[in-house]
Amino acid sequence: MSDIIRLLPDSVANQIAAGEVIQRPASVIKELVENAIDAGADHIDVLVTDAGKTSIQVIDNGKGMSETDARLSFERHATSKIREAADLFALHTMGFRGEALASIAAVSQVELRTRTEKEELGTKLAISGSKVESQEAISCSKGSNFSVKNLFFNVPARRKFLKSNQTELSNILAEFERIVLVNPAVSFTLHHNDAELFNLPAIQLRQRIMGVFGKKINQELLSLDVDTTMVRVSGFVGRPESARKKGARQYFFVNGRYMRHPYFHRAIMDAYEHLVPVGEQVSYFIYFEVDPANIDVNIHPTKTEIKFENEQAIWQILAAAVKETLGKFNAVPSIDFDTEGMPDIPAFESSPFAGIEPPRTTYNPEYNPFNTSSAPPSSYSKPSRDWEQLYQGMEHHAPSRAALPDESDYMAFAPVTEEPTLYDHVEDSGASEKTTQHYQFKGRFILTSVKSGLMIIDQQRAHIRILYDKYLEQIARRQGVSQGMLFPDIVQFPVSEVPILQDIMEDLSYLGFELTDLGGGSYAINGIPSGIEGLNPVELIQSMVHTAIEKGGKVKEEVQNTLALTLAKAAAIVPGQVLSNDEMNGLVDGLFAVATPNYTPDGKTVLSVLNEDELEKLFK
Repeated sequence: MSDIIRLLPDSVANQIAAGEVIQRPASVIKELVENAIDAGADHIDVLVTDAGKTSIQVIDNGKGMSETDARLSFERHATSKIREAADLFALHTMGFRGEALASIAAVSQVELRTRTEKEELGTKLAISGSKVESQEAISCSKGSNFSVKNLFFNVPARRKFLKSNQTELSNILAEFERIVLVNPAVSFTLHHNDAELFNLPAIQLRQRIMGVFGKKINQELLSLDVDTTMVRVSGFVGRPESARKKGARQYFFVNGRYMRHPYFHRAIMDAYEHLVPVGEQVSYFIYFEVDPANIDVNIHPTKTEIKFENEQAIWQILAAAVKETLGKFNAVPSIDFDTEGMPDIPAFESSPFAGIEPPRTTYNPEYNPFNTSSAPPSSYSKPSRDWEQLYQGMEHHAPSRAALPDESDYMAFAPVTEEPTLYDHVEDSGASEKTTQHYQFKGRFILTSVKSGLMIIDQQRAHIRILYDKYLEQIARRQGVSQGMLFPDIVQFPVSEVPILQDIMEDLSYLGFELTDLGGGSYAINGIPSGIEGLNPVELIQSMVHTAIEKGGKVKEEVQNTLALTLAKAAAIVPGQVLSNDEMNGLVDGLFAVATPNYTPDGKTVLSVLNEDELEKLFK
């Protein structure tokens, strides 16, 4: 039997490693920028073309590399960070494995220009698919200049799975934000297709956060700082009133490295219990400083998951720090008036009107305004006890009503042919015309009699089901009905969210939104879908963008479904809204005109039927 186990060539091994380290253009930028920071750079330029698919260039003013180091840097497991195994537990740098450059060079065409401060000439190195094509001495600036072109050119299957330019650019911006938020002492620029997206000078941390997410976020932040022998925790947490369902900025960093940590996230959210509505999130920017020997960053190829030796103790420290910060914010200051130099105003002691009583009114308790006789009755008849109880049980006070879509919204879903409708399932009462009497319970459920028993419909979910199908049809037909705004609202997006907005802009227009780009991430809302009057269009559009971000690189059809569902939930009637019988008829007819009336688009039950047997059992 012949041998079947073979040693892989370096080019193949590098491509396998690239599959773990280099997943998309954003991965290349992350590795190159982190290397630049490790090289001591205080200014870094990032230039991207076609969301990194065509080219990525990272220029820094760091230490640079000698001719030998430049060549060795592209070998696997070649690193300046580690000399022995013990160094793994004392890391203060971003990268350390020595796989990044080898992985990048394995799946792209790389050109490196680099020079150290002591050398007069630098080195130019060209590598394509792990193969060194040329190396020569050149004149160049101190530092390193990496140019990466045609990513995944030799791995067509990987390139095929790259997402749209807007999605890939959004991923690049997310990685860029994580790096600049933890390195405020370094200045950065980011250009995409020759357009400047970021120009961030070296500055204090709070100002760096404002530079990334806009000045408005400054009003939301509360500073946090606690130092113990185990860990130092610093940064900012959001004010409780800044909580939102989507779009919260949540970042953890440890020793200058971004990380994800659901356990510590729970510690922060526990501190906000009873301070923010259930399901809403607050922004936070938390920075941990710990002994490198007490963490393990080598548990994931992308190094975003980090294991702490004393997680439970740090959890308690973090939770206490956040609660203390919120306590300072919520503390009620004592009122201390400064009376020095103020005139002495005597206290009021007596009045010339002392002893005077207010006038008294008299009334006839037996007077009945409903008596048709001209004279008040001589006797007063009290209502019976049964009528009193019935009156007290009536729900004659309804909550304020939110804006309902106009009647045409319902009529659009009513059947216009003699096809079977809900009335075919409603018990025949012998009336000559098809009229249905519904009962609304607690402003939430619609109860109606059907042949099999009693049908109970959740009115809000029914309306969501109807509107969802309506909006999805508008997107499919590319015919949204827009209502112009007399005074356009302005919605502001951070740079990282603009590509996602651009990606869904066409679908938003089909829903009825009209947006005008004002530059700098600002957009004027000139029109909104007909029927959503009373809603906040700024919050609605922001929510739809954040929902699209959560979907990530999913197919366009799923994003369209999500947009339609988000708008339907926002525009649907609210629990507690009292409906007339005509409105209930329209809602029920509209529900049974859709293809799947039993469930909402996200799988929640819309209606349920109690059959006669179940009803009879209740009264046995």
